[in-house]
Amino acid sequence: MKFLRCKPPIKEKKNKKVAIIGAGPAGLGAAGVLVCKGYDVTVYDMNPEPGGMILFGIPITRIPKDPVRKGIKELEEAGVKFVLRTKVDMTRSYGLMDDVVSPQERIHLEDIIKENDAVLIATGTWETRKMNVPGEDLPWVYPAVEYLVALHMAIYGYKSWDTVPPLEGRILVIGGGLTAADSVLVPLTYKELKDKVREVVLSYRRTKEYAPMGPREIDHLILAGAKYWELTQPVEFFEENGKRKVKFVRMRLVKVSAEKRPKPVPIEGSEFVEEFDYVLKAVGVIPTAPVEDGCCGIRVDKTGVIITDENFMTTREGVFAAGDVRHGPSLIGPALRSGLDAAKHIDEYLSSK
Repeated sequence: MKFLRCKPPIKEKKNKKVAIIGAGPAGLGAAGVLVCKGYDVTVYDMNPEPGGMILFGIPITRIPKDPVRKGIKELEEAGVKFVLRTKVDMTRSYGLMDDVVSPQERIHLEDIIKENDAVLIATGTWETRKMNVPGEDLPWVYPAVEYLVALHMAIYGYKSWDTVPPLEGRILVIGGGLTAADSVLVPLTYKELKDKVREVVLSYRRTKEYAPMGPREIDHLILAGAKYWELTQPVEFFEENGKRKVKFVRMRLVKVSAEKRPKPVPIEGSEFVEEFDYVLKAVGVIPTAPVEDGCCGIRVDKTGVIITDENFMTTREGVFAAGDVRHGPSLIGPALRSGLDAAKHIDEYLSSK
């Protein structure tokens, strides 16, 4: 995967420093542009290795990791510096993900702003959204993104397998996006898990033509061995007589004016209960800005997205944002393009000073 946008050696060097917070596709793409422009670029990331969700969240079976690591090595050889295992924040918690990643150092964003001529925040979406239903905090109900990251940390040798929640028996995956698809594929295909897993069920509250992952992906999951329950919604997780159980309600779709997708509405009296061993919640992710709203002069809206102008600059001069933390959850392509666009505006800003 290519991030560097030129061929070394870089002849023209500018006496200006740019810090990038986050080593995912947006941050790496921006680094590849800015180092080629001659800037002194430092990338901070809380993980033990650059790559973000491309490396730690997306399954090995979907994206090979060697090309990603090769692209990162090219950045390093061009002069990009990486400061790893370091979380840039003093106020923002990423919930369970803080324990999963376990960064060794913390730096206040304000200190980085003062030490650099420009800063780009590209911290992505690292926290699973809550369902707000009874029992979702039971120890056998896992947020999917946090589980996938913990699993890959262990596979790459960064953490012990004792830190990875077990996944065996009958597995329920909840959701209709690509994280849900990944959460189905991993227990079905990873050698570390598949011999322990008896069945994987995907529950989605709409029909497959409205699923963000797309109907072809759902068909692919079914061919891989998954069971698909559409128009179902878990509403409670509980234990009874030593058994782990999930209460579902069946849904119907109702068209709503000005909405692209119909609204799922519970069917009264349609509840049913099924037994599962473990659950993965893949019901959406939250943008994880390194600051709360207003900290360091940076505004964050109620969804967690950092507010910027058309030039990707936040409400703090010289601080920019790109990727999912700027526009909400997206695919790798849009996040990477956002980083490239932000780098162009950072170059324009610094060149005009």
